[in-house]
Amino acid sequence: MKVLLVAINAKYIHSNLAVYSLKAYAEKYGLNKHQIKIKEYTINQYPEEILSDIYSEKADVVGFSCYIWNIALTKEVINDLKVVAPKTIVIVGGPEVSYNPRNVLMENPAIDYVMCQEGEEPFKEFLDNYDDELTDKNIKGLVYRQGNEIIEIPNTCPMDLSKVPFVYNDMKDFENKIIYYETSRGCPFSCSYCLSSIDKRIRFRDIDIVKKELQFFLDNNTAQVKFVDRTFNCNKNHAMEIWQYIKDHDNGITNFHFEIAADLTTKEELELMKTMRPGLIQLEIGVQSTNEKTLEAINRKTDIKEIEEITSIIKKGKNIHQHLDLIVGLPYEDYQSFGKSFNDVYRMKPDQLQLGFLKVLHGSMMEVEAAKYEIEYSKRPPYEVLKTKWVSFDDVLKLKEVEAVVEIYYNSLQFVNTMEALDKYFETPFEMFEKLGEFYKQNSENGVKHSRVNRYNLLLEFIEKTLNLQNEELERFRELLTFDFYLRENAKSRPTFAKNQEQYKKQIRSIYRNEALLEKMDFYKEFNSKQFEHMTHIEVIDGKYLLFDYKNRDPLSKAANIINVTKYVDGNE
Repeated sequence: MKVLLVAINAKYIHSNLAVYSLKAYAEKYGLNKHQIKIKEYTINQYPEEILSDIYSEKADVVGFSCYIWNIALTKEVINDLKVVAPKTIVIVGGPEVSYNPRNVLMENPAIDYVMCQEGEEPFKEFLDNYDDELTDKNIKGLVYRQGNEIIEIPNTCPMDLSKVPFVYNDMKDFENKIIYYETSRGCPFSCSYCLSSIDKRIRFRDIDIVKKELQFFLDNNTAQVKFVDRTFNCNKNHAMEIWQYIKDHDNGITNFHFEIAADLTTKEELELMKTMRPGLIQLEIGVQSTNEKTLEAINRKTDIKEIEEITSIIKKGKNIHQHLDLIVGLPYEDYQSFGKSFNDVYRMKPDQLQLGFLKVLHGSMMEVEAAKYEIEYSKRPPYEVLKTKWVSFDDVLKLKEVEAVVEIYYNSLQFVNTMEALDKYFETPFEMFEKLGEFYKQNSENGVKHSRVNRYNLLLEFIEKTLNLQNEELERFRELLTFDFYLRENAKSRPTFAKNQEQYKKQIRSIYRNEALLEKMDFYKEFNSKQFEHMTHIEVIDGKYLLFDYKNRDPLSKAANIINVTKYVDGNE
């Protein structure tokens, strides 16, 4: 029997760990009487294109991995597949179908089977017992029709995570993709908006197995490994062993991403983090809100002061990228309260501040309590909040504007110095982004997508029209924008806001021809002066000649290294 596992990812750079785990587990522990193949697509592809490719495989069984970002497209493809290949058996799994499998089967006649919760064992059992039909009708975790009746056999036995085979063998199959990896399942917390809170059975992969698998990534110089563990540091010993291992075996290239609870972080963990190479690890920390009543309502036991202290300690180390999250639409969080939460987190100076909008997921406690909190949300995936008892739809739209400019002008790390200076002209950071969001929307009518250079121009226009500045102050902002621009990009066409440097042309040329400078630039020794000039940039700011070295970027911000080369003007050293 020919089996095809299908993953429709949100982006091309994503991969689907679930389908690879199903395949690896079935091939290792199953009867191996079936041929299993994986196909990955993206939600940006046309359904006809995906259908055609799936159909061409002529599979007997097609399994689909279902999430909020792909469920609508997945159902469309499934329905059409049953029309053109009615004998094909369709099996689905994933969080978007396992919360209420009976309804899924009743509402979707094209679906034959639903796998609930952890799918490795049910999938293996299904394949071992399926030829022309299912011979064993008692597979735990599998839900299906039997005549007019729906049969559901609960799976109450948690997986031994160490039994799941390592899915990565040839990294060529995952070139230019994010690598996902898990060392634990389950979550100790009970956040009402999250499906992970349903599974309290926290299990860890054997640490010796984990170390061997980490070494595989390191040996292959994998660019980034993203841990999908829901709260990576919920077990201190487990986290410490992994962090110590990747520090001791650091290849200077691989970055590891972890989602942690900052207020669980111990002094010992912080001391270890201080010793890590800049860029070795990055941390995602869910704050969600700083409103105590909100945190209580969503069952999130979080010490905000402790999060602030921990993130501050990590920030001082200048070696770890921190990504902090907030959620719009939570109970008791009105527009003003969210603004305070924003300001509180912004002042923690994260490298990225993500504004998420509440998704009322099927099967979550938030879905049960939605009426209680008068939370109205879209009935289409991803079930995003529309309004609540505390925020109107107008508020939500305003916060969407804030989200857009936070992504562009903060999270991109392309405007760091300009935004830091601009912040001083507003009472709060939230007010600054609120006004910037309004301005950006007014200048982005009809879905206009602004180029990177135009985003700098728009920011300057915002500064000119919003602030009552003297010429000297305005010139300072132009310099900051120019500095930020060249920090990230070795552009040979000067932006319009940059000061004309014609008067410094002779001096800049003399710097590039200075042999003493070239001798000191280790990464450029093999190049001549013209090549050196092409690969770098010199800008005169505040009377200083600053060389932007793009070969030695900051590992966290990716900004160019800045070298003051004023002393090399006119052949001096």
